[in-house]
Amino acid sequence: MSWPIVATRTGLALLILILATVRAAAADSGSAAMVRDIVAGEIAPVATDRDPGGVALAVYAAGRVQFLNYGSADRAQGRPVTPDTLFNLASLRKVIEATLVALGTLRGELSLDDPVSKYVGELNGDYIRTVTIGELATHTSGLLLPSDHPPWPDTAYPLAGFFDAVNAWTPGAGEAPGKQRIYTHAGYVLLQLALERRYSLPIGTLIEQRILKPLGMTSTLIPERGPGNRAVIPAQMMPRVVQGYSEHGLAIGVPGNQQGYFDFPGTGQMYSSARDLAIFVAACLDGETIDPQLREALRMTQREMFRVNEKFGQAMAWENIDADGVAIVDKPGGLNNASAYLGMVPARKMAVVLLANRGEFPHEILRNRVLPLLARLDPVCAHDCN
Repeated sequence: MSWPIVATRTGLALLILILATVRAAAADSGSAAMVRDIVAGEIAPVATDRDPGGVALAVYAAGRVQFLNYGSADRAQGRPVTPDTLFNLASLRKVIEATLVALGTLRGELSLDDPVSKYVGELNGDYIRTVTIGELATHTSGLLLPSDHPPWPDTAYPLAGFFDAVNAWTPGAGEAPGKQRIYTHAGYVLLQLALERRYSLPIGTLIEQRILKPLGMTSTLIPERGPGNRAVIPAQMMPRVVQGYSEHGLAIGVPGNQQGYFDFPGTGQMYSSARDLAIFVAACLDGETIDPQLREALRMTQREMFRVNEKFGQAMAWENIDADGVAIVDKPGGLNNASAYLGMVPARKMAVVLLANRGEFPHEILRNRVLPLLARLDPVCAHDCN
């Protein structure tokens, strides 16, 4: 007589399990929709068919990724943006190089306190030879060349000319290594040279071996600059590369355009996809399955090392922002034909990636609006929607 009771209890347990699963799936779907609505609500108005180029976004939350895509990778070819479209990262490259520095310090291969002249023997200027690896990585060296700010120079530096410029450079009144935050592209070019000299490898090889391969980032590279400022990109990847546009819709350069004021190997821009950068920010926030030293290096780069003001601090390439009470770690980048942004809320293990093939895309929307709104959601679970 007891069998019907057991069967009923078993059936009830199964029904409860099914209902819980359905409710969890509905909650997940609802949370994913909320994330999508927040991002789309802020970005879609500035990524319409009337706007030049396109935008690829990745939102990482609760261990999962959503991709949102707008517009054209190349209007003339009618190619839409996808999660695998390859964009010029501009200054996002700096967070990758900062990770190399952090990894080297954790492995005892170099120190943040090492003078750069320890590795780059051509540095003999009174000021530059005292600048350290850590000061370059945190933009506190004080270095500021004409290539760092408008009005932009008309010529590029060959390697010998670059050394002449940094050796001759003198700071402004009251400036000294480690005493101020002055954003400098030239400082990261010098950091690149120090890394190449320390390891006797090109910067692209170092990044590939130490970061990209361990993380499984297969669509990220630093191509050399070929004829006509065109990046030398493998033929099978070229159909995925964007055409860059000005903020007014003028096509600038060719797909794979490489710009810059430094005319020696390794100084071109990095290219990557929203999918690859989603892997990178996931490793920065979680990273349980990666090499422990690499995981710690990614976290080390995010820690504030210089306080600029009450709302802004400088880490290793990353910037620490207080946005309406939300602690954000982020990095913007841009050229006249490309815009890029990585923003994270580490306390919520949440991040947004934005890549655009147009200059002056308003990435501040993500810092000031999207990330604070996402951070105040209930715990989210955003499904992969590629």
